[in-house]
Amino acid sequence: MTHITTTLAFLPFDPLYLILVGPAMLLALAAQFLVKSRFAWASRIESPRGLTGAQVARAIADFNGLQAVPIEPSQGHLSDHYDPRAKALRLSPDVFTGRSLAAYAVAAHEVGHAIQDKTRYGPLVIRNAVVVGANLGSNSAIWLFMGGTMLAAATKAPGLDQLAKWLMLGAIALFSVAVFFQLVNLVTEFDASSRAKAALLSMGYVTREESIPVSKVLNAAALTYVAGTLTAVLTLVYFIFRFSQSQQQR
Repeated sequence: MTHITTTLAFLPFDPLYLILVGPAMLLALAAQFLVKSRFAWASRIESPRGLTGAQVARAIADFNGLQAVPIEPSQGHLSDHYDPRAKALRLSPDVFTGRSLAAYAVAAHEVGHAIQDKTRYGPLVIRNAVVVGANLGSNSAIWLFMGGTMLAAATKAPGLDQLAKWLMLGAIALFSVAVFFQLVNLVTEFDASSRAKAALLSMGYVTREESIPVSKVLNAAALTYVAGTLTAVLTLVYFIFRFSQSQQQR
């Protein structure tokens, strides 16, 4: 009975996991709702300049010496991103053709990433270097950890016990890369938003008054990264706590 309880304790429906990580997951859901609602709100505020998000992005990029970076349309809602491999900036339909303050905010933010890439901004360089390992850790760590804990709960054989231990440690190491990525990514996203606000204001694409809706859109987007980082950190804490607990029971 003890072995079954120990095994179940490491599964995703573990009450401790829900207690520890649940609030961060709820924050992530709330942040997603907030960014969508604020984008929709700011999308109704048309800019008197009459420019599209793509035109604003092009102007900011050119001003920063990024004439070779193409501004391309992409599919999907809020699918905007800068591709560092293709050196291309891709904007969703609402942003590419939009003439709202929301479109300006998102377009300028993505140009911020292009500027980071051009200037070899440290956190972006690090983020790009660890992205493969972060994806691996994010996708495989939970399965390795569950496999290790179930193996540890099912046997007392020394060899298998050691295998279980190393599976759990491997999961913790892999997920640590994902957590590190999230932390670096958080810095990168905040910096891109800061660059976006400054560029829009200094180049005259928004006034001081118009910068308020822009900031609300970008701050809501930043909250999604904060929630994602917090979720990752607390999940790692959960892994470490459950691993320490399992070793004390040996």
